[in-house]
Amino acid sequence: MELKVSSLAERPEMYERVVGMESSWPEFVVQDAVGDSHFGRIATELPQYVLFAENERGEVVAQAHSVPFALDIEDRGELPARGWDQVLLWAFADLRRGIRPDTVSAVSIAVTPGVQGHGLSARMLSAMRDSAGAQGFQEVVAPVRPSAKHLEPRTPIEEYAHRVRSDGLPYDPWLRVHARAGASIESVAPASMTVSGSLEQWRRWTGLPFDTAGDVEVPGALVPVRCEPERGYAVYVEPNVWMRHRL
Repeated sequence: MELKVSSLAERPEMYERVVGMESSWPEFVVQDAVGDSHFGRIATELPQYVLFAENERGEVVAQAHSVPFALDIEDRGELPARGWDQVLLWAFADLRRGIRPDTVSAVSIAVTPGVQGHGLSARMLSAMRDSAGAQGFQEVVAPVRPSAKHLEPRTPIEEYAHRVRSDGLPYDPWLRVHARAGASIESVAPASMTVSGSLEQWRRWTGLPFDTAGDVEVPGALVPVRCEPERGYAVYVEPNVWMRHRL
């Protein structure tokens, strides 16, 4: 597939088509409060960190969002346990305060459902790395959402993240793409994203009854969702895997 990759900074007229691109994220994932407040700001406030790919017909078929932030400063220094949520908060706090960033974090790589399985995610990851390097950054980090972990929601994330195949590469397909691009596993972010909601909201997001106390396995969830019927809410705390790309 012939692709043309651009940034929103280069092609601002593509904004509506990029942000309106269909994706396959589970409905509950996009209910994260931090993401709801900050993800959309990347395209408007940091357009050079939004890359998109067009096919031969000019259709937007993939996109990659990242954010710059300062890691090597007081009270930080290590990749956060709150992963995805924390880097979004750090990035926009740094932008507001005028703090110079030293690291780029991947935030999302999405491919339209009709063209998945053609290596577009790997190509967008490569483009993200190239873009960060061209802007003078020395590394890209990524709170990776392992793509097959949802098939084993009760397997501990530490065990899953470090499982390898006979060739030494990660067992998980998305972790493997990052590894092939040169990344290494740094740590686990045990509380990378948190989605909380009423039982009625969870029923609407998932189509499940959410009427029994305890852990509920939800399609697309990397770990079970904790349901508390007596209190009227359920909470999902998603773990991710920090991977580090030296450029």
